[in-house]
Amino acid sequence: MHIVVVDPSKVVHRVIASVLEPRGHYMSCFTDSQEALDFTDGDESVDVVVTSLEVSPLPGMELAWRVRTIARPLYVIVMSSQANAQSLAEALDSGADDYIEKPPSPQALMARMRAAERLLAAQRKLLELAERDPLSGLFNRRAFFSRLDEAIELTSSSDVLSAIMFDIDHFKLINDSQGHDVGDEVIQAVAMNAASVAGIVGRLGGEEFAIVVPGADRSTAKDLAEGLRQQFESMRYPGSDGLFGATCSFGVSEYVRGETSGELLKRADVALYVAKRSGRNRVVADVDSKADVSAHNPTVRSEARVTA
Repeated sequence: MHIVVVDPSKVVHRVIASVLEPRGHYMSCFTDSQEALDFTDGDESVDVVVTSLEVSPLPGMELAWRVRTIARPLYVIVMSSQANAQSLAEALDSGADDYIEKPPSPQALMARMRAAERLLAAQRKLLELAERDPLSGLFNRRAFFSRLDEAIELTSSSDVLSAIMFDIDHFKLINDSQGHDVGDEVIQAVAMNAASVAGIVGRLGGEEFAIVVPGADRSTAKDLAEGLRQQFESMRYPGSDGLFGATCSFGVSEYVRGETSGELLKRADVALYVAKRSGRNRVVADVDSKADVSAHNPTVRSEARVTA
């Protein structure tokens, strides 16, 4: 595990490191509690924060509380030379998971690390279950939109970002003719290939998927979609009458400054609609679909599908 230790004494740093580093743990030590907080917030590899009460500029209790507000699983241990019930209660009330005397004994310190590993593993599993679609392993609808909104917030005026929406052609026919178990295999295979794209990949429901690619303009995203289309077209699945194939249709849109995540995906979904009605197994960008959309208005369908 990656462990941040915050204590005014470098002797304490060395004592803790001498116990933990030989057992494979990685240490980052600080005397300044604000620097420790900033480091922990910015480095997602940090698992555990061990802080003394006697630190500054943020006191140990406040540091424990501030670390607890970081939006990811972290295990917080407060240590102090004042071993009493009041200090323990205050530490736990401040958001700490555990309390340990200073200087900690090797046995007590390793026991805390084992507890941290168990709790962090459980918390991360729960987080994964809450954010991942159980069949495909991709982000579920809610998690996908949450990350898309974050990506849009981080997009500066000079950045680009594009969305790809796609679904499996004639998927109901696959389920009806081959059975739902085979249909699930198709979804899993499509999801595995889609997950290879460096972006935010989610299953929005049924046979519908979406990918958001920060740093990609419309042309790049269209090329990525075409690569996926070709992969999906070449794949084969075991069916009741031998191997069969399945194709996907794609819609692509590029983010326009000031629009919402729903508006971005709505344009991609309109392009996907055009790809479906013009023959399926193809990629259509939103700019390519405007003339066709004017004659066939899928606005209601799009808003119903992509609104988070």
